[in-house]
Amino acid sequence: MASGNAEPYGPEGLLLEEARKRLLATIIPLDQPIAQPLHQTLNRVSAEAVHSREAVPGFRASIMDGYALGQTEQPQVGDRWTLQGDSAPGAPFSRPLEAGEAIRILTGAPVPEGSGRVLPQELVKADDKQLILIKHTAEASWIRAANEECGPGELLLESGVRLSVARIGRLAACGIARLKVHRQVRIGLLISGDELVPIGAERQPGAIWESNGALLEALLANLNQSVHERRVSSDQPASLKKALQELANNCDVVVSTGGISAGASDWIRPLVDELGDVAFWKLFLRPGRPFAFGNLGDGVPFFGLPGNPVAAAVTALQLLWPALQRMEGQLIPETFPRLKVQLADRFPHRPGRPELARARLEVNDHGSLLARVNGSQASSRIGSLEDSDLLLEIPAEAETLEPGTWLWAQLLRRPVI
Repeated sequence: MASGNAEPYGPEGLLLEEARKRLLATIIPLDQPIAQPLHQTLNRVSAEAVHSREAVPGFRASIMDGYALGQTEQPQVGDRWTLQGDSAPGAPFSRPLEAGEAIRILTGAPVPEGSGRVLPQELVKADDKQLILIKHTAEASWIRAANEECGPGELLLESGVRLSVARIGRLAACGIARLKVHRQVRIGLLISGDELVPIGAERQPGAIWESNGALLEALLANLNQSVHERRVSSDQPASLKKALQELANNCDVVVSTGGISAGASDWIRPLVDELGDVAFWKLFLRPGRPFAFGNLGDGVPFFGLPGNPVAAAVTALQLLWPALQRMEGQLIPETFPRLKVQLADRFPHRPGRPELARARLEVNDHGSLLARVNGSQASSRIGSLEDSDLLLEIPAEAETLEPGTWLWAQLLRRPVI
């Protein structure tokens, strides 16, 4: 059903934060968990809370190579102990230690009962029978606790959390072999434009090679998302309507790029309004003003990205990505961390709309963080995205900004662990 009112805001469009808030409030998680071996869950979202079954490592262990002493009090230089044997990983010493006794112990090996301290090997003198402390030792025991990694029943992982390298490593260390995770979102991508020709094909005057598909698929892949079905269509209402209907039937979310503005050949928005509902369109943002959000058919979320490639990428990062995370069951969608940086160069700017400018992050000799804008910021120039570490947040009222000006920026680099 058409909404009948697709512009419930001023003529400038929605502020980015308000647009994000509105669309996330309507997104419903897919909630279709599947059980997977742990090693296949990287970057997936947990669909269950996981608790430890037992303490890990489950025994007190030596932090370094040295000697375990049959005592708990602080030893003094000149103290002596009788050596009784050895403890190695997987081959522990067989009995408790008595006062005045010691054993040779390796890193990670179990510390026997009766011992409350390990001496590093570089602090002692030893032969086959006797151990003598020859250097002062710190108060550290050099023993890790039996529950250092986790205790019995401890919460290891909440539901709705994306599985990182570190989380998978900890789960493995705690004996977790399988995990329920949410399935990935099936994304339907529609690229429209009469001027588009396939990459590598002969290009006639006025035509351009279709690049938004490759750009968005690569961007989504870097965000742990994948395109399930991709269509390219001319700006003809019948073919666009058919593509929208088929993608809505086959996918969990439909994303289009191009044809979303208000020109004579921009059919996407009225077609979505006919097939479902347009909740809002137009952003108070540069780049990315022509953007639409709504639903198709039986509540399939629809995201209409701009046709200009940079605007499509920026709005995908700001609005589509958080929604995909929510659909995949992630309780708190990841956003890019914000930091304060100084402009490295003069930045011409006219007051108007807030802008997200693409920039490289640099560090000067004094350790200050600098932002160097990547040339022309035209939304059609894909080169402005190259080597970008930052999205500089330029206020709407800003005029030309001088070097050294402090600005907030979104850091685009993501963690590897």
